Amino acid sequence: MITAVELGLIYAVMALGVYLTFRILDFPDLTVDGSFTTGAATAAVLITNDVPVALALLAAFVVGCLAGLVTGLLHTKGRIDGLLAGILTMIALYSINLRIMGKANIPLLGQDTLFTWLADMGLARSIGSVVVLFLGVFVLKLVIDWFLHTDLGLALQATGDNEEMIRSYGVSTDRMKILGLMLSNGLVGLCGALLAMYQGFADISMGIGLILVGLASVIVGQAIFGQRTVFMATLAVIVGAVLYRIIIQLALNAGLNPNDMKLISALLVVLALLLPRFGFAKRLSLRSRHTTAEPVSQRTGAPTPADDAVAEGAAAYASAPKEAPRA
Repeated sequence: MITAVELGLIYAVMALGVYLTFRILDFPDLTVDGSFTTGAATAAVLITNDVPVALALLAAFVVGCLAGLVTGLLHTKGRIDGLLAGILTMIALYSINLRIMGKANIPLLGQDTLFTWLADMGLARSIGSVVVLFLGVFVLKLVIDWFLHTDLGLALQATGDNEEMIRSYGVSTDRMKILGLMLSNGLVGLCGALLAMYQGFADISMGIGLILVGLASVIVGQAIFGQRTVFMATLAVIVGAVLYRIIIQLALNAGLNPNDMKLISALLVVLALLLPRFGFAKRLSLRSRHTTAEPVSQRTGAPTPADDAVAEGAAAYASAPKEAPRA
């Protein structure tokens, strides 16, 4: 069970990235399957060439951002449908990942990584490693929460909520989409690097079907805990990623065939999508509407206090002394 929790916390980094596109931007980004492997491949190559772990992680984040940039440019400047733009980038990244790795698999056995350091401290595969991973992911979550409450973050949220409204304040929605895609895939690439270190190898196929894991984490967590505020929404994503791995682990321990894991994941997402319509999840959702204001990302039709905050933040962002963005 410790392993499942550790994996859940690692995948939570990727799930936070999926949250930025799926919930904040309302953008179906399939680049994830490719950028995850790109981050893992980049980190593995650098680590095996004696590059410090911190720089390898930073490089994984940067190459993930570049993958998101390509998808964003295809969609905004090339006017290609967002779903198709993500698929095109994902397919192209398969060949690029092979170029980076030079072969289909790069072992990291005997190399110094974050998890070998935990092992040296006697924290590997224990409550200690879970605490360390949770603290790291929680700090990352707080950084994302802070960013989403800045003027730029509010403009990003408003882009996903109402493009025409935020464009009327002089904010370039194209730039906001590109920024969101870059940050999202940067986190996905970082997660790929962490998983490669945890598993002890990077593999060309490790990102296949990963978008389903991200969606399951986001949907499961928010179906149970809701998304009344940004803080709760991102916390729900982390908890959802851990719950997802635990459910998968329990299903495998129950004797289900490992080859059925993708089927289990799909059924889990379907169940999570249906949860808000039945039982306690629906009652929690109704209760939250009476007690708290809904955030911008919930796509309500009538103006709310959160909408006013976004409008004010967008106006401040648009009036800041800088080059005026194009609509």
